[in-house]
Amino acid sequence: MRARRVRDGLKGWGGVGAMAALCALALAFVLLLPLSQPRGGDGSTGLTGPGVAQGTTAADSHCTDPEKQTLSPSGADGETIAKIKARQGEKRKLIVGVDQNSYRWGYRDPNNSGAELEGFDIDLVHRIAKDILGDPKAVLFKAIPTDQRIPALQAHRVDMVVRTMTITCDRLGKVAFSAPYFKTGQQVLAPRSSTITGYNDTLANKKVCTAASSTANRTMTEDRDKGSPIPSSVDIVPPVPNQLDCLVRLQLGEVDAVVTDGALAASQAAQDPTVKLMGAPFTTEYYGVAMNKDADDLVRRVNQILVDYRANGWQESYDTWLSATLGPDADSSKPDAPQYLRKN
Repeated sequence: MRARRVRDGLKGWGGVGAMAALCALALAFVLLLPLSQPRGGDGSTGLTGPGVAQGTTAADSHCTDPEKQTLSPSGADGETIAKIKARQGEKRKLIVGVDQNSYRWGYRDPNNSGAELEGFDIDLVHRIAKDILGDPKAVLFKAIPTDQRIPALQAHRVDMVVRTMTITCDRLGKVAFSAPYFKTGQQVLAPRSSTITGYNDTLANKKVCTAASSTANRTMTEDRDKGSPIPSSVDIVPPVPNQLDCLVRLQLGEVDAVVTDGALAASQAAQDPTVKLMGAPFTTEYYGVAMNKDADDLVRRVNQILVDYRANGWQESYDTWLSATLGPDADSSKPDAPQYLRKN
């Protein structure tokens, strides 16, 4: 039965196994890009930092409503944006950390010529590049694993991260965020034949996969330690670097379920019809564009871009990439009207 489920899971959309193989090759290629440059920057990039910094700054213990802890919009240029615009020739690009294996968010479709990055997150990146540099294609994409999103920013290897990254109080102690651009919630993904019904007691003694440094991993660990709303017998297996790895492990029968954001889980279910979302979302998550804590002008500029994007562009991108997996009604995915409570 396990072998049959694996075979069935590899059908559709060119096969997730084929996609994972392609992503692995492409990831290896993309990750070579920063290695070909001096770690301290060459003076033209505006990027500095000796390798990967490990953030230890604690978030404000009084942090509430993290999705509101951002700066008010502004179209003005500042020091950070000036450095980006000062890049010359082929280096005059926005450097963005993204995913390349999240179906319909940031991925390479092997069925398309050139297999360029595409998806909902990628559309937003192009919009930001067009506003700042006047060219939507003026982007240098850097594929980064889930657990390297913050280190990549702290080491100044990227200007920003647009990678289904949830705004949390803990992360606000390490990086800055824009206002939310998407709303979702964590859900359980399991085989259709599973006895698991959601984020509840049916996870007892089950092996569950999460991504490293993900909100899902942290939430599950805390809830399991409390024994509620999931039992303490849940086996949270060692987290994987990328979320797609969890789907592959599920297909191979190495785990019984995956816990991740519902928006990502829905896309994974679209890739593999033998799995499905189990139960309703049990958290509320807001995705934001992550930037360095001292890049105030860039944060304000991105927030200004998002004001325009929500009115003209967001819905079109949703219809193109996400309506097939999340449904035609985008209301539940649209963040509330942004609030800008951060003062400095």
